[in-house]
Amino acid sequence: MDNIDLHCHSTVSDGLLTPTQLIEHAAARGVTVLALTDHDDVGGLEEARQAAAGKNITFVNGVEISVGWRGQTLHIVGLGIDPDNPELVKGLSSLREGRLVRARNIAVQLDKFGIHGSFEGARSQAGDGHLIGRMHFARFLVQQGYARDVKSVFKKYLVKGKPGYAPHLWAPLSDAVGWIRRSGGRAVIAHPGRYKLGKGALEELLLEFRALGGEAIEVVTSSHTPEQSLVFARHAQRLGLLASRGSDFHGPGESYLDLGRMPELPAMCVPVWHDWKH
Repeated sequence: MDNIDLHCHSTVSDGLLTPTQLIEHAAARGVTVLALTDHDDVGGLEEARQAAAGKNITFVNGVEISVGWRGQTLHIVGLGIDPDNPELVKGLSSLREGRLVRARNIAVQLDKFGIHGSFEGARSQAGDGHLIGRMHFARFLVQQGYARDVKSVFKKYLVKGKPGYAPHLWAPLSDAVGWIRRSGGRAVIAHPGRYKLGKGALEELLLEFRALGGEAIEVVTSSHTPEQSLVFARHAQRLGLLASRGSDFHGPGESYLDLGRMPELPAMCVPVWHDWKH
């Protein structure tokens, strides 16, 4: 039986492992189908694909796109995309430019709180030429002793109402789904249980997403409890959406679940990979 993981990150965005190291880690854990879904960037896909060919892993081109919806940040995963699609490339490039602006704004907010040098610290965490995200600031804050680990950073910093929060306008949902679809991919709502949405807003999101051509929900993922996975499996079944499964792995010691260590999808689900040939 295939061990499928369709959501993880490398050093190209905010993961700890290079694309090659990520593939090696996945192979060691028995993963047979893997999608690399870096934030707003497809720069690691070719390296990962080459590494996967030597490890008997079926590799899927992926991306995780940052979306603004009703004042909230959501993430939409694209699976099976063409990373050379001009519209997708242009859209992701604009999002990465926006990330740099947000990073500078986060640093300003932390500075006001008496935490200095955070932009440079986050940039050094990100490595040369890679985008700077909140995870890089989180690692800097841990390194400087402001929090025990990155999980506790997000309880005290970088989120709404806390020091280091910087609001930002991401891509509209229609753009993100459109880029994915027009690049030949399938759009998936990442970790829906993480968003602070009431029942009404969640229903509106799911219906809008489906109307735009979105096809799947991440049902099994590291931030979902078993109960949440069942709730979203039922939503998928009710609305005719496919179900995805991904660890959202960022690196050893930082992630709730290791690569390929997730429960199976509930039996009622139609998997997002049901019609893939691999």
